[in-house]
Amino acid sequence: MGRSAAERLAAAGASVVVNDLSSDSAESTATAIRDAGGKAIAIGGNVTDAAGVTSMVAQAVSELGGLHILVNAAGVLRRTAVFDMQEEEWDFVIGVNLKGTYLPSRAVLPAMREAGWGRIVNFSSTAGKTTSTLGSAAYTASKHAVLGLTRHLAMEEASYGITVNAVCPGLIDTEMVQAEVDEARKNAYISSFPISRLGEPSEVAELVAFIASDRAAYITGQALDISGGDLMV
Repeated sequence: MGRSAAERLAAAGASVVVNDLSSDSAESTATAIRDAGGKAIAIGGNVTDAAGVTSMVAQAVSELGGLHILVNAAGVLRRTAVFDMQEEEWDFVIGVNLKGTYLPSRAVLPAMREAGWGRIVNFSSTAGKTTSTLGSAAYTASKHAVLGLTRHLAMEEASYGITVNAVCPGLIDTEMVQAEVDEARKNAYISSFPISRLGEPSEVAELVAFIASDRAAYITGQALDISGGDLMV
């Protein structure tokens, strides 16, 4: 989903910085964007490392001349029940999903405030409004917390021209989902959805692009579902 969002924003004219824990993966996405006629650079790094995030943002601002949109798409999923979960697993999931949203968001605020315009788009999940279909309590807790961070940061930054929103995907056809769900279970989920299929990463990317645009200038602090009707509230 992060790759699709990067490609969609580049197609809309954004110069994109692609971050991934794997430098090779980041460069692969950046190369695909450049091959399609867009502008992109790759910066590998860990979004849970404060110094690394600060350096990454500084490099992005230096090379591109500013930073106006942040998409926090890094995420991990584990399935261990609380009874069996070790503290290290809890810290890992919360660290990537929540701290990995907080640190980049904090790091980009000076550039966005200076510009008087900014868009922060956080990836939560329908699990952030209920419980996770595939993940553990750590995943559910992290995605609820991302929504709390989204709302509070939106309140703090609105006067600086910065909006902060979250997308809440349901079951999307990603590598992570394919690795976690066998064909029979996937078909059982699909048959229960009002729109009877998995979502596509490109559809999530369209929502991200809208939230990041001037068309969404009066939307902030929101959690926008994209789940084929799986969750209706």
